[in-house]
Amino acid sequence: MEAVAAAFLFAAVVLSAVVGSPVTLTLERAFPSNDGVELSELRARDSLRHRRMLQSTNYVVDFPVKGTFDPSQVGLYYTKVKLGTPPRELYVQIDTGSDVLWVSCGSCNGCPQTSGLQIQLNYFDPGSSSTSSLISCLDRRCRSGVQTSDASCSGRNNQCTYTFQYGDGSGTSGYYVSDLMHFASIFEGTLTTNSSASVVFGCSILQTGDLTKSERAVDGIFGFGQQGMSVISQLSSQGIAPRVFSHCLKGDNSGGGVLVLGEIVEPNIVYSPLVPSQPHYNLNLQSISV
Repeated sequence: MEAVAAAFLFAAVVLSAVVGSPVTLTLERAFPSNDGVELSELRARDSLRHRRMLQSTNYVVDFPVKGTFDPSQVGLYYTKVKLGTPPRELYVQIDTGSDVLWVSCGSCNGCPQTSGLQIQLNYFDPGSSSTSSLISCLDRRCRSGVQTSDASCSGRNNQCTYTFQYGDGSGTSGYYVSDLMHFASIFEGTLTTNSSASVVFGCSILQTGDLTKSERAVDGIFGFGQQGMSVISQLSSQGIAPRVFSHCLKGDNSGGGVLVLGEIVEPNIVYSPLVPSQPHYNLNLQSISV
């Protein structure tokens, strides 16, 4: 009842401002404009505001993580994604240094057939998915990818393609498709629901270098970069998940960790600002002690 009364009161004020004399609204500062406010108090207020923003997010997307940093064992972290209709399960390496999600396709040249990670390798077949479609050069997502060197266009067939070269000398090339990604959504921290969203990802038809070796073979690479063709950017533009990911990796022999699209709200997390306008996620190192 109080909310209804408040709504009528607000409407009356607006109406009087339109048909009657001007109405003056007073704007007050949360903190005085003088210099008497301690920085710690300002930071505490900003921290509370930040937590309220996180709590307003509807849900986050949770991915299981396996692998370890130890190069004598695995030397990489990977997760599992589900793509297409019916869903196809594929294991992909987690990479924060690139943008695009790509997976091996059936006609791939150089793709490994077995993996030393004790996982079953798979491939994606766009023709077997009822929700799959090719991305043309005229698609706005392809044009955006061309600007960031994540995509290229062939004048012969008007198909949006890509060629990536990684720091270890390995490489891959292929074409882009659009299809459904299936994932588990955690709503308000407790309720888990099954969701899906249409995303653009790469279909690899050629792999070279270490990507062809069976010892650490997976089905593709999941890029978590900052550009528009990354999955986190695509889901954010659709209003499905915030343009944020949380990546907590275990450093012991058991490996694994947690990968979340969205933020993990913990009171003891310490935030450090990223260096702006950089192609990768960079921090300013202030000191190191041993």
